[in-house]
Amino acid sequence: MKIAVSAQKPELDNEVDPRFGRARWIVIYDTENGKVESIDNSENLNAVQGAGIKTAELVVEKDCQVVLTGHLGPKAFKVLKAAGVRGYNKARGTVRQAIEAFKRGELQEAKDADVNSYW
Repeated sequence: MKIAVSAQKPELDNEVDPRFGRARWIVIYDTENGKVESIDNSENLNAVQGAGIKTAELVVEKDCQVVLTGHLGPKAFKVLKAAGVRGYNKARGTVRQAIEAFKRGELQEAKDADVNSYW
């Protein structure tokens, strides 16, 4: 399973970024082989609009099944849901800690966006 985490820097031991669409980095962790891929999200970070949609599309293109972040906006949530990607809000700590919390079942799956589209 591939898990995408919004991150402030590209390593597992850096903090989760509370924003999804405008996160500086997206760190993808593959639970099957332990591989980590870090994607520079600065293009979407600086987008005038549509950052959440574009970041969600990026995660879908990378075949991720789960997103861990602080908050998901409505447009990103809609794209992820349509693609069958499960989103989890309120992830915090380091990327590694968020992944471990997910594995232990400590994060609750988002049923809807938890911030407005202009957050």
